[in-house]
Amino acid sequence: MMQVRDPIRKIFLIATEESGDRLGSALMRVLRQRLGDGVEFVGVGGLTMAREGLETLFPIEELSIVGLAAVVQQLPKILRLIRETADAVTDAAPDALVIIDSPDFTHRVARRVRANNPAIPVIDYVSPSVWAWRPGRARAMLGYVDHVLGLLPFEPEEYRKLGGPPCSYVGHPLTEQLSSLRPDADQQRRRDGEPPVLLVLPGSRRSEIRHHLDVFGAAIGRLQSSGTKFELMLPTMPHLEATIRAGVANWPVKPGIAVGETEKRAAFRIARAALAKSGTVTLELALSGIPMVTAYRVGAMEAFILRRAIQVSSVILANLVIGKDVVPEFLQEDCTPEKLAGALSEVLTDTPMRRQQVEAFAQLDTIMSTGNKPPSVLAADIVLATMRKGRR
Repeated sequence: MMQVRDPIRKIFLIATEESGDRLGSALMRVLRQRLGDGVEFVGVGGLTMAREGLETLFPIEELSIVGLAAVVQQLPKILRLIRETADAVTDAAPDALVIIDSPDFTHRVARRVRANNPAIPVIDYVSPSVWAWRPGRARAMLGYVDHVLGLLPFEPEEYRKLGGPPCSYVGHPLTEQLSSLRPDADQQRRRDGEPPVLLVLPGSRRSEIRHHLDVFGAAIGRLQSSGTKFELMLPTMPHLEATIRAGVANWPVKPGIAVGETEKRAAFRIARAALAKSGTVTLELALSGIPMVTAYRVGAMEAFILRRAIQVSSVILANLVIGKDVVPEFLQEDCTPEKLAGALSEVLTDTPMRRQQVEAFAQLDTIMSTGNKPPSVLAADIVLATMRKGRR
């Protein structure tokens, strides 16, 4: 009797940033392990997804647009790419569409795909920040997303409260990288040694660096003037190194520049404290056990909009995950050299503020646990389950 082979399963993935590309490649790897030669990947991705066998529709660098003026100038191109990507998904008629982060692009594609072919299941990997601003998005997503894969443990309950699609916590990729973030015995001795290593993290986008470098430099100068001893390190990425070196040239205290992910993690493992721009890096520092002071500055118009849109008591990711505001944040007009320097002196020495952060960070392994399954495996489980239900 002739054996009937299972049909090839086609999965369309869309990731337009490096972080999403890494998530996509890990997901593809697990799906390939599960389905073997019985899966075909198509879509949009970067170099790591390409290594897993994805041939991208267009280079994701085409969407690396910085600044409002650039977005306006490039709008026709962006709209064309959204249209072409949605048409490609519709033509491919995949067993599932997985959109990864970048909601301004991926959600517009997903809405078009749902209108073109409602039978294609859509999985959203990385929730937009519906819990922080524009909560109405959660309910709107019911119309074009079948399941959300959340990176943060509080997200499923937020979607339930907001009336959005089903959301499952699959874990944050940082939880798979703890060994590279935490010190061994020798590194712990340096972390505890003198002078303490102080990290400065002004941001990963040029606009963030522009808003933070001067005030961070002035804060560091004040800290030194107060008699506090420290060794300063500033981790950055290769494409930003020249910008950073030019920006710190006039700082009263010159930082050592750690370039690239490997040097950054090495600096994390010996650091006593940090001054950081708010964002994902606050969770990275917390998982590393590094007490911090956080700050955020934007332009006046953006600040006006954000003040009216933000729905949470803290914009610090570490605070949101812990469920308590243990990390001090200095936003906009509160982001001054005087206030930053004062708070830094507290996290560099044995104070109640420092002890409170250390104790709270120690709870993160339990709070963010996914059992014995890594995020990519849990994500693949849901993609496969959703794909089977949606199979035509």
